[in-house]
Amino acid sequence: MHNVKETVKKAYGSIASKKGSCCGTEVKADIAAKVSGYSDEELSSIPEEANLGLSCGNPVAIASLQEGETVLDLGSGAGIDCFLAANRVGDRGRVIGIDMTPEMIERARENARKGNFKNVEFRLGYIENLLVEDNSIDVVISNCVINLAPDKSRVFKEIYRVLKPGGRMIVSDIVLTGKLPSRIKNNVNAYVGCIAGAVQMDDYLKMIEDAGLSSSAILQKSNSNCLDSNDPIAKRADKVVKGIDTAFKIVSITVMAEKD
Repeated sequence: MHNVKETVKKAYGSIASKKGSCCGTEVKADIAAKVSGYSDEELSSIPEEANLGLSCGNPVAIASLQEGETVLDLGSGAGIDCFLAANRVGDRGRVIGIDMTPEMIERARENARKGNFKNVEFRLGYIENLLVEDNSIDVVISNCVINLAPDKSRVFKEIYRVLKPGGRMIVSDIVLTGKLPSRIKNNVNAYVGCIAGAVQMDDYLKMIEDAGLSSSAILQKSNSNCLDSNDPIAKRADKVVKGIDTAFKIVSITVMAEKD
């Protein structure tokens, strides 16, 4: 697909000014977030505008974050996971959010000001080339984003580079089981809608291992509800899938791995 990054950037830039769901824009964000595993207590502890409902898991909830740790969020969006992480690492800790969409960075920074989060910063950049020093991060998190990166292997290598020895990665993402038809794989609407960019679950885990990260384990796994959403981007993806023999499943997983 031609210039997929720019297409994704444009789509999610539009979402930044609206409420969203895991694949788009009209489902109530609080409902979508609860489906992904966020509690009422968590959602009430952060600015409401930080929750766009763009999640397929809740990596912060199972990351066992400790006070004083430095956390990096890949594809931080409007900041939901960054702010939850900031509450856990405390004033002695630090949270960095990376996102390639200027509108998302602007919204996240405004949310940080509204919520008076002094230990969070947001950087505009690509997750394949992180603007972060080597061996400087205790925990890397990401939520329903790596499936959108054209070069996922590079993303995991970057995660390995920035993690401190003994650091850990907790990632929620979309993967596939079964072969994806080429008509879907090459469709830009299906890419933006979390499907065409996803890879086989075994391939995903192998990329983590090949990057040098060890002790990888699937902490959570469930069928994704992306195609059941009523938002516009999900509907476009659904139209692509409709009428095709779907001998594949779209699966949400949360994976943990460590840097020795």
